[in-house]
Amino acid sequence: MPLPSFMQLALEEARAAADRGEVPIGCVIVRDGAVVARAGNRTLADKDPTAHAELIAIRVAAARIGTERLTDCDLYVTLEPCTMCAAASSFARIRRLYFGATDPKGGAVESGVRFYDNPACHHRPEVYGGIGEGECAALLREFFAARR
Repeated sequence: MPLPSFMQLALEEARAAADRGEVPIGCVIVRDGAVVARAGNRTLADKDPTAHAELIAIRVAAARIGTERLTDCDLYVTLEPCTMCAAASSFARIRRLYFGATDPKGGAVESGVRFYDNPACHHRPEVYGGIGEGECAALLREFFAARR
């Protein structure tokens, strides 16, 4: 079964990040069926530990839409978000979160701290994991195998 087109775009961003030597994670934010932001990790290029694909895409989407509330937006990302990115998605009021591979070590949605299950979390997007998980996980495995 082919991947949804928006996850394919997120994978393109992840591959571009890998080509730059960044951890291959890509993100796309969609509103009304149109892409409003797309990004790949830029932590090395920007010398910024917060330059995860999700945060960059959220910043771009908020600027383009003109509001910090992305209530009618869906976020597609190739890897389960970490705590920082899960929190940012919550604060941005992302409507739906689609992710590819689970991240047992650093994930915070279905793994780890399970941020959205915490009573202190004020907004929980609808979550759909495992979208293109095989392809997303393979990209990460290949990236790290080449560095060992």
